[in-house]
Amino acid sequence: MLNTALKAIFGSRNDRLLKEYRRKVEDINALEKDFEKLTDGELQAKTPQLRERVAKGEALDAVLPEAFAVVREASKRVLGMRHFDVQLIGGIALHNGKIAEMRTGEGKTLVATLPSYLNALSGKGVHVVTVNDYLAKRDAEWMGRIHRFLGMTVGVVVPQMDPVEKQQSYRSDITYGTHNEFGFDYLRDNMATTVGERFQRGLNYAIVDEVDSILIDEARTPLIISGQAEDSTELYRRINLLIPKLVPQKDEKGEGDFWVDLKQHTVTLSEQGHEHAEELMAAEGLLPAGASLYDPSNIILMHHLHAGIRAHALYHRDQHYVVQNDEVVIVDEFTGRMMAGRRLSDGLHQAVEAKEGTSIKNESQTLASITFQNYFRLYKKLAGMTGTADTEAFEFNSIYSLETVLIPTHRPMVRKDLNDQVFITAKEKHQAIIDDVKERTARGQPVLVGTTSVENSELLSNMLQKEKIPHNVLNAKQHAREAEIVAQAGRPGQVTIATNMAGRGTDIVLGGNPDPDIQAIRADEALPESEKDRKAATLREEWQSLHDQVVAAGGLHIVGSERHESRRIDNQLRGRSGRQGDPGSSRFFLAFEDPLLKIFAGERLQGIMRSLKIPEGEAIEARMVTRSIENAQRKVEARNFDIRKNLLEFDDVANDQRKVIYQQRNELLESSDISQTIRSIRSDVLGTTVQEFVPPDSVEEQWNLPDLEKKLESEFFVSAPVGEWAKADDTLDAQGIAERVIEAASKAYDEKFAPIDPEVLHNYERSVMLQSIDHHWREHLAALDYLRQGIHLRGYAQKQPKQEYKREAFELFGAMLDSIKREVSRHLMAVQVRSQQEVEEAERRAEEAARALKNVQYQHADFHPGVGDDPSEPQGGDGAVAVAAAPPSAAGVETFVRSTQKVGRNDPCPCGSGKKFKQCHGRLA
Repeated sequence: MLNTALKAIFGSRNDRLLKEYRRKVEDINALEKDFEKLTDGELQAKTPQLRERVAKGEALDAVLPEAFAVVREASKRVLGMRHFDVQLIGGIALHNGKIAEMRTGEGKTLVATLPSYLNALSGKGVHVVTVNDYLAKRDAEWMGRIHRFLGMTVGVVVPQMDPVEKQQSYRSDITYGTHNEFGFDYLRDNMATTVGERFQRGLNYAIVDEVDSILIDEARTPLIISGQAEDSTELYRRINLLIPKLVPQKDEKGEGDFWVDLKQHTVTLSEQGHEHAEELMAAEGLLPAGASLYDPSNIILMHHLHAGIRAHALYHRDQHYVVQNDEVVIVDEFTGRMMAGRRLSDGLHQAVEAKEGTSIKNESQTLASITFQNYFRLYKKLAGMTGTADTEAFEFNSIYSLETVLIPTHRPMVRKDLNDQVFITAKEKHQAIIDDVKERTARGQPVLVGTTSVENSELLSNMLQKEKIPHNVLNAKQHAREAEIVAQAGRPGQVTIATNMAGRGTDIVLGGNPDPDIQAIRADEALPESEKDRKAATLREEWQSLHDQVVAAGGLHIVGSERHESRRIDNQLRGRSGRQGDPGSSRFFLAFEDPLLKIFAGERLQGIMRSLKIPEGEAIEARMVTRSIENAQRKVEARNFDIRKNLLEFDDVANDQRKVIYQQRNELLESSDISQTIRSIRSDVLGTTVQEFVPPDSVEEQWNLPDLEKKLESEFFVSAPVGEWAKADDTLDAQGIAERVIEAASKAYDEKFAPIDPEVLHNYERSVMLQSIDHHWREHLAALDYLRQGIHLRGYAQKQPKQEYKREAFELFGAMLDSIKREVSRHLMAVQVRSQQEVEEAERRAEEAARALKNVQYQHADFHPGVGDDPSEPQGGDGAVAVAAAPPSAAGVETFVRSTQKVGRNDPCPCGSGKKFKQCHGRLA
């Protein structure tokens, strides 16, 4: 009550911010008349003047009114579009590092030109982040015209781009690109081996379009750059043949082999299922008879079996993925877009490929990874804009420290949001949708039908075809025509089916969008200007007539074929209608077979429907039902937030370590001489090695000097007579020994590399160091993955899994750093310096030796190739004696046929020596 009273007196936080921003808008508007009088040249001269003021230390806030007024005037001249006052408010919110929630159709793309220009004046770069390549290219070209007119450079980054072009794009004042490409380029930069290979400069300021889609919907998916592992793919095919023979359980405690939990999106094998799977695998020869799936040697089979069951039970074609050109392509559940190049992890993608019969790609090994959450938190200033952020305001604030500001609409919203209609079966629901579409199109109203999967969109499309209702389908399979379809979705009687409208980025204009046709006329060089003007005016008149017709019919009608698990996605679909004060309406049609109702509200609502004895085809339409569904959506949103938060807490551990490694890599790349670092590492490693054999504060009787000498000689190639030093100097202690060993190693190192050009040596040292860091970091990422997968089991021991993960991850990181130091020191001490002539001579000798080996037999001196031992045969000493075999006569040549099983390299040698085959008769030299 007190809170309400305070709000009534002082206004909400949002009201106070808007009041503050409106004062700045008045300052911008005051400059408009003066700027209108400027010539193009004078307006363009404002950019270097503003740059100079910022370079001299003037704050960006101080030049904001003038900068925004410059952009508004440039937009009027270049694009014929004037920023509304509410768009200026949105621009100020973005500059202040906040999320601007602006309804669909309010011109967010134009809003981004204001803060991007202002922040680019600092010369540190601005990234404008979009959800797909099409929008990145479109906005860079379309909005880039304003910035180029004002003397700013504009770049765009897309996949498979020429590296030189990409570097130039990142050096531009303003760079457009997708969240994926910015994130992957960050990882690529931290895998570069030279400074010249890096793309990005510092992460200064980012404006994220459709911020909820990128920072929330996709936050659960980490960005991973991977390389192929050596695992065989054939096992996936063999396991896939067994999965259909396993029977799913109808309830969790019932009969069957596995239980599918749709709510948690998991599968669990029952006791019966384990036994059945073991029998099937034994019959197929995958598992030895009587062996258990949980034997350490069979863990890989368990992994493949689990992946196979998940692929069959939880991942469905044309819903979670599509098959194109012998490839399984994931479909984004939030936007309906195909995500080419993205793959499911943990062998799941290979299991889906086996299920669909496509070619199976090898499993991958993680080379570098980062979550979107941690990538975007690297920017010094972050801002975002979307039509639907308010429902996730708490998450934005708690994870990204981003405040959400609700920007008022330019014109009042008049769309009618009708109550949901709920049916018992999906068949009734689909028929009701078709009936609604027929009724709306009969009176000339355009209809947009939103579905949550490709499968549903094709089902409704087939039903509309039977009714002979012309329509367009916009789903993951129709990507290329996307903008064209959306642009014309507002024509009278036009029906458009879309898998999901999140982040489509193109407005639906009532009456259709005449701009593409007008632009085509303007671009036609064969037409005179007068003819162009006449044709453009005719098109405008035709559009106005269609626009008025659609407005009279009630505007764009939105049909939702089912509720999404997030209210925000439903609001995005609704938001396509009612832009800029246009009329419109929306309604969702639901059935108890829909996934959301089946999981959360099915049984209770079905009971109500049955008790009311509602006949087939009749819908229940009540506010209580809509509330029940919204509560179910809140539960899913809360669960998804927990998943994202949990992922972030685990990734924060790796993120701290990632920062250390990447900072060290960058320092190495940017240093011309790392000899001091190498010397420090070598001293550290040798000091630790000495401590193993000569413990600190120990007495001489505890020292193991002979083994220390052997260790230094064998591992670091350092000849250090430690025993003689100890005998000659009674005062020598552990620290003194370490200092002498380090000094001897440094002297040997300097003498060895003395003939080498210092620059060549520094490059070699840097290369060795980078390779070692990259190799061990890859292994460390894999170790962290394995640790995370099983860490929840620590809870059974009354331990906090997250704390255990942090502790063990820290220990693994320390061990990794020690391994890097030891490997680099050992490698550089062991390497031998040779001239080019010596290398060529060694290669020549190796080739001669290889030719000579072709006719050589190997045998033990104490072993005879005959049936029994013959004491009359000559015996040799220890080791292997090479006996040259006489070349066989031509007549005696026979095809070799192996009569016994092939011997593996690590198997015991058949000669009975007790050695491994590779160290005995399998040895080549």
